[in-house]
Amino acid sequence: MTREDEGHYAKKHLPGTRVDEKIAEAVRSCVQKGRFTCASAFEIARKLSVPPIEVGHTADLLEIRISKCQLGLFGYGSPKKIVKSSPFDDQDLEKAIQKGVVNDRLPCATAFKIAGQFGITRRKVTAACERLGIKIGSCQLGAF
Repeated sequence: MTREDEGHYAKKHLPGTRVDEKIAEAVRSCVQKGRFTCASAFEIARKLSVPPIEVGHTADLLEIRISKCQLGLFGYGSPKKIVKSSPFDDQDLEKAIQKGVVNDRLPCATAFKIAGQFGITRRKVTAACERLGIKIGSCQLGAF
């Protein structure tokens, strides 16, 4: 989404797309200053037993901005992205990242899974991707 589109998140969806009121209520309850966090979105998805993408779509339809990506990629003010490339020497981590790449990008869900497998933070996976020159794609919330 470009800066010109900011605040028009519902335009990403087909006209007439309906909001699930149960999800909408949960999203609204987490909003602070017109935004809610990626972590809150995943918590809502877990509590309501819905896929994270449904929470992300609901936020879009309500024109609520998602902030503080758990991978450190957006929503932190200036600079928006807080993750920087960092050195690592874990060949197993590098192999797992390389193996997970689809169409030249590591899917967000795969980054989460790798972090869990290696017992590291999600941002460390992102930092390793930065070092390897691999972009992360397919946000589980639909933000990118």
